[in-house]
Amino acid sequence: MTPLSEPELAPPPAARPVILVVDDAVDTLRMLGDVLVAEGYVVLAARDATEALERFEVAIPDGVLLDAVMPGMDGFALCRHIKATPAWSHVPVLFMTGLSESDQILRGFACGGVDYVVKPLRIPEVMARLATHVRNARVTRLAQEAVDVAGMGTVVLDSQGRTAWRSPQAVAWLELAFGREARSDALTSEWLGTALQRTEVLRDLGKQGRLLARNLGQGSLGESMLLLTLTPPDSASAQRLREIALTPRETEVLSWLAKGKTNRDIADILGMSPRTVNKHLEHVFEKLGVETRSAAAAIAGRLLPQT
Repeated sequence: MTPLSEPELAPPPAARPVILVVDDAVDTLRMLGDVLVAEGYVVLAARDATEALERFEVAIPDGVLLDAVMPGMDGFALCRHIKATPAWSHVPVLFMTGLSESDQILRGFACGGVDYVVKPLRIPEVMARLATHVRNARVTRLAQEAVDVAGMGTVVLDSQGRTAWRSPQAVAWLELAFGREARSDALTSEWLGTALQRTEVLRDLGKQGRLLARNLGQGSLGESMLLLTLTPPDSASAQRLREIALTPRETEVLSWLAKGKTNRDIADILGMSPRTVNKHLEHVFEKLGVETRSAAAAIAGRLLPQT
C-alpha cells in the first residue's frame, strides 16, 4: 500500500506577515482583506488614522496599505506619525490613491512611504509590490537585530539626524543611560548626534560600565548607523590610569620601562630616538609625580596590565 502522506499544515499565525489595511471605504477593506488572507497574510483593518494607531498599539504590522485621502488625519500625516515613532519606523508603508498627480506621489515619498499604487487597484501588482517590500523590510530588520546577538546594539539615524530605528538592545542601553524617556529625550538625541560628528562618543554609567556609540558611516538614503557597546566598569587601577592621562606613546614607553628596558632598548623597540624616549619619560615622571625610573616602574607595575 502506498503510505498516506501527512497533511500539509498552514504556518502558525505568528509566522505569517501581518498587514494593516487603512481605508475609509468598507468595500475596499473587505476586498483587500479577502485577497490578503488568500495570499497567506494576517490582516488588520482600520477605517481611519485613529483606528490605525490603535492597531499599532496592539500589534506592529509587517506592512501597511494606506489610503492617502481620508477624513480627519489623512494618510500622509499618519505615515509621518508612524515614521516618527522609533518602534514603528521600520514598517514599510504603501500608499493607495486615486490621485496620480506627481505632487501627490512626491508627497507620499517625502513623508516616508516606500511605494504607491493607483486606484482602481490592480490586485496582482499590489500583491507583488507588497510582498517585495515586506520581504526587504524583514531581511533588513533581522540583519540589524542580529547585531544584538553579538552583544552590540544598533541605532539608525535618518539624513536629518533623527532616529529612524533602534534595535532592542540599543533601546535597553539608552534607557539605562538616559532614563525611561530615552526614546524621545533631547539629551539622547544630542549624544547620538555627537557620535556622528566625532566618530565615537562615550558615556560613563558608573557601576553599570561605559556606553560607547561608534559611527559606522552612511548607508542608503543618507541614513547613518551607530553601533553601541557596553563595556564593564573600570577597575580602580584603570580608572587611576585614565586620570593620569598618559598618551598612548607615553604608556608604551612606561610599559617597556617597567620591564627593565633602557632608553636605547625602548628606542629600538618603538622605532624612535633615545632623545625622544627621554622626552616622553620626562612627561611621564611629571604626570605620575615621581622623579626616578624605579618609582615610575613601581607605579607602572600596579597600573598597567601585565603581558
